[in-house]
Amino acid sequence: MSKVTLDPTRMKDWEIAEAAERDMKPIMELAAGMGLHPEEVIPMGRDLAKVDQRMVLERIHKLPYGKYVDVTAITPTPLGEGKTTTTIGLVEGLGKIGKSVTGAIRQPSGGPTFNIKGSAAGGGLAQCVPLAPFSIRLTGDIDSVTNAHNMAMVALTARMQHERNYDDARLARTGIRRLNIDPKRVAIKWCIDLCAQSLRNIVIGRGGKMDGFEMESGFQISVASEVMAILAVAKDLKDLRQRLSRMVVAYDTSGREITTADLKVDGAMAAWLVDAINPNLLQTIEGQPIFVHAGPFANIAIGQSSIIADEIGARLAEYHVTESGFAADIGFEKFWNLKCRFSGIKPSAVVVVATIRALKMHGGGPAVKPGAKLDEAYTKENLPLLEKGCENLIAHIEIVKKSGVRPVVCINSFHTDTRDEVALVRKVAEAHGAYVAFSQHWLKGGEGARELAEAVVSASAEKHHFKFLYDLDTPLRERIERIAKEVYGADGVTYSEQALEKAKKFEADPATAKLGTCMVKTHLSLSHDPDVKGRPKGWVLPIRDILVYRGAGFVVPVAGDIKLMPGMASEPAFTNIDIDVATGRVRGLF
Repeated sequence: MSKVTLDPTRMKDWEIAEAAERDMKPIMELAAGMGLHPEEVIPMGRDLAKVDQRMVLERIHKLPYGKYVDVTAITPTPLGEGKTTTTIGLVEGLGKIGKSVTGAIRQPSGGPTFNIKGSAAGGGLAQCVPLAPFSIRLTGDIDSVTNAHNMAMVALTARMQHERNYDDARLARTGIRRLNIDPKRVAIKWCIDLCAQSLRNIVIGRGGKMDGFEMESGFQISVASEVMAILAVAKDLKDLRQRLSRMVVAYDTSGREITTADLKVDGAMAAWLVDAINPNLLQTIEGQPIFVHAGPFANIAIGQSSIIADEIGARLAEYHVTESGFAADIGFEKFWNLKCRFSGIKPSAVVVVATIRALKMHGGGPAVKPGAKLDEAYTKENLPLLEKGCENLIAHIEIVKKSGVRPVVCINSFHTDTRDEVALVRKVAEAHGAYVAFSQHWLKGGEGARELAEAVVSASAEKHHFKFLYDLDTPLRERIERIAKEVYGADGVTYSEQALEKAKKFEADPATAKLGTCMVKTHLSLSHDPDVKGRPKGWVLPIRDILVYRGAGFVVPVAGDIKLMPGMASEPAFTNIDIDVATGRVRGLF
């Protein structure tokens, strides 16, 4: 695909995407090129398709896996690290050196898309297209997750109302078994896929007795729903249906769990997800296939592209590149100890993305304010600041190495990088046992990612001894402490009274004791404090609560003050988004 007219230094991402979309491969041609049969592809318009996971997996389940590559990063900063851009660039780079390759990324949430972050399609000449459908709604998967989740809340609140209004005789005549739900122990909230901080804490059921059950409630963002986690880890429709039935939505007055199966709503929830379980097929601007399936937010969710997408991609290509949310302490840790455990697929290589300017911030560089001119510390050579910031990179290299896999550090290029700065990062990373590649995929697409692609091929050729950080016989508090100390670098763990009581209860319950552990923690620091950059020392991880996602298959310790509903910024991205009324095309996405 020609990029003569595509210049990232002069064009905005949406302009590049719009120009590239004119030369996209027809979706059926793209699917055929990766080995899909026509009957396995469900066209969703001209440029998108869903892949019938049941038909494909039945046909390919005995094929060997190709090389499986995860992309993670250093701790995020306001300057950006470019993890999705690198994922797409690596797919393009592997294609450029003659490898058959597929990728899998997560569907962006409407919250970040219309807030600060914008879309998550990559950038420059390393993008996933078509951009507008990718960024806004796609094929409706997040809508389906939202409706399935809220279906459970509708069933729960309606049952609470009816049990309050009806005596046992009337309930018996309607076939309803009294559940004695404790209104102070409702385990879930409503969800919406926007950043809406005013909905975090609300009161519902105001009015008369026929207007619902009055109680405190609230909203979380849709992609942090357990339903989304189930979509990410389910192996097929039967597995998804069974997991939905195990979702805990509340507790009765004696402390017994109330599930979606108790409410008889699990089947209806599954009905919302029959189409959503099929991965979405898009492409890079260089024409390689990209699956888009499941959602983001590894700080408050599992934050992984789906197991189904990876299963299909890894069996149909020599190389399959998947993306984990945020940095190695969060996204890769969950990929390593949850996703790989559930899927049984072991990584061949792990890429840790870093930028020189982000490392400078970890070294103590000045604060970055939206709209303000970038300080010269980030635009001019500053080796002492960079060297100090490399402590954060070293921490993430060491996290990946604990899995038994040798990481590949990708220095994601910016035009302000100097030769000596690149050499310093390369020297530090190699000294700590990593492969290193300097990549210009944003500027040059696959051609600029050749060095990265070659490094990934070399890393994938090594024999690894992949191992989990903990086994499922490890008690919950011991797992939490191991993650805190060996991954985050904490000195220890403290528990609130509530969290300690729950930890002891879960450890004593055979049905809970062997669930995975999905940590909730800020993504902005290795610690629980988002303001602490670099590689913090001398701190303790505070666990304030522990949730159970029995359907998804994990217990969720919540560290520090983190919320499941992000807030909307004062200068959100939606102010730049509009449509061309003559063509209907969306403009202003980034």
